[in-house]
Amino acid sequence: MTSNIEENPVSAMLKNMSTQDFRNLGLEHVAYIRPIEQEGESKSYALCTADGRQLSIMNSFEEAVLVSLSNKLEPVTVH
Repeated sequence: MTSNIEENPVSAMLKNMSTQDFRNLGLEHVAYIRPIEQEGESKSYALCTADGRQLSIMNSFEEAVLVSLSNKLEPVTVH
């Protein structure tokens, strides 16, 4: 059994995507949540767009998840 990846339309599309195309995937649908340390305060969480722009700072991870979901954004964490 021989498979030819070139025949798969998804593989062909992915092969032709630029670096910028990959960066833009999910740009309008994903919110990244990352822990941040603010001087003199307890741990907070930054809610950021897929391209890294900070949208807001939340006091808890749960709050960041709820805010992202309420804005129809898929929350993901940054490690």
